[in-house]
Amino acid sequence: MRMKIELCPKLERIQNKPDMVILIPKGGNITMETVIDKGCGLDVHKETVVACVMGTGIEKEVRTYGTMTGELLKLKEWLQGLGITHVAMESTGVYWKPIFNILEDSFEVILVNARHIKNVPGRKTDVKDCEWICKLLRCGLVKGSFIPEKDIRELRDLTRYRKKLVQAISSEKNRIQKVLEDANIKLSSVLSNSFGVSGSAIIAELLKGSQSIEEMAGLARGRLSPKKEQIKEALEGHFSDHHRFMIKASLDHIKYLEAQIGQLDEAVSRKLKRYDEEYRLLQTIPGVKEQGAAAIIAEIGTDMGRFPSEEHLSSWAGMSPGNNESAGKKKALIPPTEISA
Repeated sequence: MRMKIELCPKLERIQNKPDMVILIPKGGNITMETVIDKGCGLDVHKETVVACVMGTGIEKEVRTYGTMTGELLKLKEWLQGLGITHVAMESTGVYWKPIFNILEDSFEVILVNARHIKNVPGRKTDVKDCEWICKLLRCGLVKGSFIPEKDIRELRDLTRYRKKLVQAISSEKNRIQKVLEDANIKLSSVLSNSFGVSGSAIIAELLKGSQSIEEMAGLARGRLSPKKEQIKEALEGHFSDHHRFMIKASLDHIKYLEAQIGQLDEAVSRKLKRYDEEYRLLQTIPGVKEQGAAAIIAEIGTDMGRFPSEEHLSSWAGMSPGNNESAGKKKALIPPTEISA
């Protein structure tokens, strides 16, 4: 006995309910009509990529290629020779990126969440991954992740790296605070910001070791002037050459990171020239300034047509909280579902 699943409109119900179970009579099978004439499924690894092609007029074939550029170009040439139009692959770490970059200008490349492939009914453990991906692709049962255009991806790299460097500066400042505490220098107990104008000047003189405690306390400016006696008490510690070396190393690293951030800001500005209007409009939102506007463009792009609704956008960005509670117990929430690319 054979059961046939029509792709429209029943396919939509299957895609929207990945946990749906289809009961198949013993000895039976499911036949699904194809919506993509010629497709390829890729099983991506660090050093190899396994490709399976299927389609009208071509025999099913599985080949293995390396992940060096030359090998990937051979893969691309092979797929073009067969007339492949669509390619699907799992989002395996960062290993999918070079393959996507090489294939995106010649095929419609669909990046698929591995969790969604495993949830589609019918998967068998003895079916090769690439063959299974290819079958799902041709039947229209895979949903692509959101992959923005190349310029946006490059802008995203810059903004995310800038964020990492800012975090690294914060870590170095925390390290300096720990060294000062180790020397029993209690600046943070008196100064709200140990790295402000007054705090930086005091730390700089502390490293030089040429001024007395009274002279260093006299470097306090503005609202800190009335706290000079407290600063004098905070500076009475056991500051050794080891402490001096550690703080100097951290300050040198901070200086280097700040220079790198300056270069990144210039690169971000060059990338944003193409999106000048969107960049300007985003900054009219209360609380969104230059860095926030750049990060928003880098993360979601400027083509909102990629998101079916504002609810989908909020969910994809992780800004849409949800509940999953049963019998008084809260369960882990399922990550947001990718949208069509």
